[in-house]
Formats: sequence, structure tokens, C-alpha cells
Amino acid sequence: QVQLVESGGGLVQAGGSLRLSCAASGSTFSIDAMGWHRQAPGKQRELVATVTSTGNTYYIDSVKGRFTISRDNAKNTVYLQMNSLKPEDTAVYFCRVDLSKYGSIWSNWGQGTQVTVSS
Repeated sequence: QVQLVESGGGLVQAGGSLRLSCAASGSTFSIDAMGWHRQAPGKQRELVATVTSTGNTYYIDSVKGRFTISRDNAKNTVYLQMNSLKPEDTAVYFCRVDLSKYGSIWSNWGQGTQVTVSS
């Protein structure tokens, strides 16, 4: 199916910023929603933000006002701008791209990129 390549993770101090990118390639099927999820050590993976095909966005409460999800359909890329980072944002971040195929929605996942926020 579609291949997703993530970039932009790294180590930052609390209050700093990072911009994650996820570029999709290898599929001719229509891309629906795109999103970002994260998984911290010892915790389950959680949805962070999503953007629908029509541009509607959703964020979990803990990142509202700090994170911004966006998409560039011409480049098949989804971004996550992360500002005012906190240590609790430390996690592996995974992008998700949903495609319409065979009358269903299929989720494709990136390899994950590490985000570490120091105090």
C-alpha cells in the first residue's frame, strides 16, 4: 500500500518547537483523513491530532493551542507543528494516512519518529 516517511523529530528543551512531516507515496487511491498519534514509554498509543479530507481538524485537549496539524495535498504530506513543548510530549510520533479502497477506509502508518522534550 502507501509508504509513509516521517521526519522532523529530535531533542528539544521544554518550551521549544518541532515540526514533523510525513510524506506519502506509492498509491493511487484517494487519501482521506490524515493524523498523528504518539506512544510514550509504558503507555498505549493515542491520537494526537487529525485533519479530514475537507480540512476539519481535531486535537486532544492536552495539545490544543500548542500543536497545529496541516496537510499539503499536492505533496501528499501531513505536518504537525508543535510549539511550547512539554516533557509529557515525549513519545514516538506516528503519522497515519487513511485511504479509500474497496469501499472501505484503510489506515497506513509511518515508521515513527522520536520526540524528546527535556526539562
